[in-house]
Amino acid sequence: MTAVASGARFTVRAGGSRQLAGTWTLLRLALRRDRVMIPVWVVVIGLMVVSMPGSLESVYSTAAERADVARQMLTNSSLRAMYGPVFGDSVGGLVAWRIGTYAGVFAGIMSLLIVVRHTRDEEESGRQEMVSAGMVGRRAPLTSALLAALVANAGLALIITGGLAGQGSSGALALGLGTAGVGMVFATMAAIVAQLTESARLAKGLTGGLLGAAFVLRAAGDSSVTDGSSVLTWLSPVGWLENLRSFADERWWVLLLFAAAVALQGLIAYDLAGRRDVGMSFLPTRPGPASGRLGTAWALAWRLQRGSVLGWGLGFLAAGVAFGGITTGATDLVGDNERTREIIERMGGQSGITDAFLATMVGMLGMVAALYVVQSVLRLHAEETSQRAEPILANAVGRLRWASGHLLIAFGGATLIMLVGGLGLALGYGQDLPTILGACLVQLPAIWTIGGLAVLLHGVSPTVAPGAWGAAVAVLLLGWIGPALDLPNALLNLSPFGHLPKLPGGDMTWTPVLVLTAIAVALVGVGLSALRRRDITT
Repeated sequence: MTAVASGARFTVRAGGSRQLAGTWTLLRLALRRDRVMIPVWVVVIGLMVVSMPGSLESVYSTAAERADVARQMLTNSSLRAMYGPVFGDSVGGLVAWRIGTYAGVFAGIMSLLIVVRHTRDEEESGRQEMVSAGMVGRRAPLTSALLAALVANAGLALIITGGLAGQGSSGALALGLGTAGVGMVFATMAAIVAQLTESARLAKGLTGGLLGAAFVLRAAGDSSVTDGSSVLTWLSPVGWLENLRSFADERWWVLLLFAAAVALQGLIAYDLAGRRDVGMSFLPTRPGPASGRLGTAWALAWRLQRGSVLGWGLGFLAAGVAFGGITTGATDLVGDNERTREIIERMGGQSGITDAFLATMVGMLGMVAALYVVQSVLRLHAEETSQRAEPILANAVGRLRWASGHLLIAFGGATLIMLVGGLGLALGYGQDLPTILGACLVQLPAIWTIGGLAVLLHGVSPTVAPGAWGAAVAVLLLGWIGPALDLPNALLNLSPFGHLPKLPGGDMTWTPVLVLTAIAVALVGVGLSALRRRDITT
């Protein structure tokens, strides 16, 4: 009897080990493939956080000024919805308030991209089927993907903890672990969604939508109460990071919520992974027509990207409403703090604090829209490297015709989401719709320039095409934290957004707008010419 029982236990253990066979090899492969993407994400998010103390110390140099801004946040529901409540008026407490929520959101985005890339994306491309033909366990790909996300989040936690240790070691550790916790919650959530959907693009979109819903829940809860105690806030993993209360009598037990969510979602993902065949899903994609609306290259491009345009449009509408809502409280936020006034005027012009704040928000929308245009242009890269472009180009479809459909959606979609964002700004602010829409349209030449760079890089070689992400992220960082760090104008002007007129409120100058438009056209032209001359990736 004992021997039989022992044999049964051995069989279970052996079966479990076979399920995970090859995990470490796949993890090394995943980290090698992401040797650029993961460090860039980790360093960018980490620098956003660890650079904040210097910025805040230059703005709120005394304890009295920090206490004053903390009191102002308690009375402004719009600013609480945007950043959350302030739990401590130390420099560390203000860092957790100002950037903690957004660091968690970016960690979630990084994590879902990593997991989907190494699970559903591999299956969709057919590579996973070839890998699984070797000595690879059934759950090894999912395990390696989650471990890759864990490595990225652990690195991020180390940077945040080390970079903020001077503000208080316990608070720095809490913020680092909380940020990594949010990342792992959405990593395991992406693992579940990747089992349900048949498309990597849909898996990213659905998980991103859940992340956006978590942010909205947190914002709705924080706008109604001043201490983060709303039920809506507690329903959101982003709200858990806030309620960890880094640098303000840390609630270490909140970390148990992250651990429980990761464990539960991980178990569900593992169970689902064992119930389906490679390449299959629980929610199969609905077949589309092979003719009619998909009879042209442009129609196919629209079918592939319409979900992305819709998602970005809804996100910009919500962000515009939120930014517009806090515009009326901009004067209260600045108060008598000259340093804050200087930063806002440097970002948005010197035409009055309200106009300068609006111009700053319009500029932020423009810099984020640059991420959209890069993503949309690089859909060409995804179609080519996954070998879906070659069968299309083997028919009576030229390369320029194939590319033009995606580029029309990229550049036209940027125009659409900026108009939607401007509409949201005007709705939140309650006035000046034509003026705000005009200011949003002025951002387009800079957005198109970043998109043109993406076209050029893809046209030269698919290998260097992802470098466009680096340019878009660098522009975002220069525009976001550059003025607060008092970087020289020569460095800020490396961004195309640094040359645009500061609207609303400033003087409209057409020269930089026309020059940037011409540069964008030239970059697209050279990129398409290079695409015509090189081989298609196989």
